[in-house]
Amino acid sequence: MAYVQVSNVTIGILGKYGMCAGIVYALFHLENTALQGAFAEHQTALQKLSCQKKITVVLVRTAEDLSVCDALIIPGGESTTIALLAKLAGLLEPLRTFLQKKPVWGTCAGAILLAQAVENTKKGGQELLGGISVTVARNGWGSQVESFEAPLSTEGLQDPTTPFMGVFIRAPVVLAIHPSTENPPIEIIARLPINLVPKSQKLVVHDEGDTGPHDSQSIVALRQGRHMLTTFHPELTKDSRFHEYFVRTCVLPTLL
Repeated sequence: MAYVQVSNVTIGILGKYGMCAGIVYALFHLENTALQGAFAEHQTALQKLSCQKKITVVLVRTAEDLSVCDALIIPGGESTTIALLAKLAGLLEPLRTFLQKKPVWGTCAGAILLAQAVENTKKGGQELLGGISVTVARNGWGSQVESFEAPLSTEGLQDPTTPFMGVFIRAPVVLAIHPSTENPPIEIIARLPINLVPKSQKLVVHDEGDTGPHDSQSIVALRQGRHMLTTFHPELTKDSRFHEYFVRTCVLPTLL
């Protein structure tokens, strides 16, 4: 069990379905418990962390909900739908303002929303929040039936010699990272074995300074300053190390 020292901290999890999030999730979860990341799974992982004081987890559906949060997790789902419903709920601009001051972690679809740019969008494009200097492509490994699990090599997690089992469901792929002296450095947390890089993606080294036998498309978790993205679903495992990492490296330093 992971251990972190925490003062009072509230971590929000964005409701994927706007004002109806609780109702739709309850119906959806009964039939698809292992198919999407959502509030309950992230909440469980956060509550597994051993803390000196309780971490409060809240479902964020309004700007008022967001205002009480010290940090935010944007879970998986369908990125275009999440962005559309956030816009209809008047949350897009509050989310962008939140990003300027507080930590945000995006998983799968949430990772797409945190990207600087996205390819393979639906007709009409894709609203983004930004915050992390990367370009991603939606559905990098193909459709739902091409979902898979794979052991990941990690840096910075507790017990780094133990691989983390990544769950990839219509996952985005990182096409390029864009380091800049104007932004915090990008820290790569986890990579996928090179043989599992999407066959549909051309194997080209995009990330500057990368000298290893891999390229940007093998990156599946990274951090830039107070923000983090994972292209997979850590909450769908019993391993809470990514949640511990987010609290320890992204959230706690902003509360000092």
